[in-house]
Amino acid sequence: MGAADVVPGVSGGTVAFITGIYERLLNAIRQINFPAIQIWRKQGLKAAWDHIDGNFLLILFSGIMTSILSLAKIVSWLLEHHQLLVWSLFSGLILASAWHISKQIKTWSAASWISLALGCGFSLLVSQLSPASIDVQNYYYFFAGMIAICAMILPGISGSFILLILGMYHPLLTAVNQLQISALALFAGGALIGLLSFSHLLSYLLKRWHNPSYAVLTGFLLGSLSLLWPWKQVVSTYTSSEGIEKPLQQMNILPTQYAQLLQQDPQTLSCVALMLLGVVFIVVLERKSN
Repeated sequence: MGAADVVPGVSGGTVAFITGIYERLLNAIRQINFPAIQIWRKQGLKAAWDHIDGNFLLILFSGIMTSILSLAKIVSWLLEHHQLLVWSLFSGLILASAWHISKQIKTWSAASWISLALGCGFSLLVSQLSPASIDVQNYYYFFAGMIAICAMILPGISGSFILLILGMYHPLLTAVNQLQISALALFAGGALIGLLSFSHLLSYLLKRWHNPSYAVLTGFLLGSLSLLWPWKQVVSTYTSSEGIEKPLQQMNILPTQYAQLLQQDPQTLSCVALMLLGVVFIVVLERKSN
């Protein structure tokens, strides 16, 4: 989940889902509430720890933080030097994940199809938003954590891409690489509050409207494929607050067009092979998790 959350366009929630821990994660987070404090006072810390599934949460979030801290620099380097291959691999992962989540829908009613279309449309809309360019203040990290964590636990909605839209992706990546403790603490505090609030809503929706909710999640994943398509043409650029020119609007194109317009090798065979590898990885992971 940590590795996925580092990459804009990929959701840690997707990884949680395909490994079979998604609903357990939501339920564990939902148990961190006022009754848990009452259990702590009356029955002791161990009872409260068991109530919130503490061992599970501790192991999971330790793994996420370890992965983020260790992979941030590697992912930054890969996106800079092997962008086509990275996006291709994750396209395959997301495509197979959409198929996996759609299998949870027991009956494809009209409400499910409408929910699928709405989820896909929303994800496409988000993927077309332009990154912001801001002068980062300390409190921005707190609010960015609140917003991004909601996306991070939703399959198909990338918390990293939300950070990119907010103009906070590169400042946060810098904070991770340079271990800026104050900035990371503010982000973690915002993420904690956002996670505790949003998990209750999401858990309720999955229980109350099972099929439409999973259809929306499937739509989120399918819509995000537009963002992950490897071959793109930059339509316009903008200058960030650091004075660096970055893509503002990009258009998906075919590999042959990519080669003609950019005069670069589209690496078509390698990209297709990595897409298939991503699909195979999800299928194997699904069987293992079962």
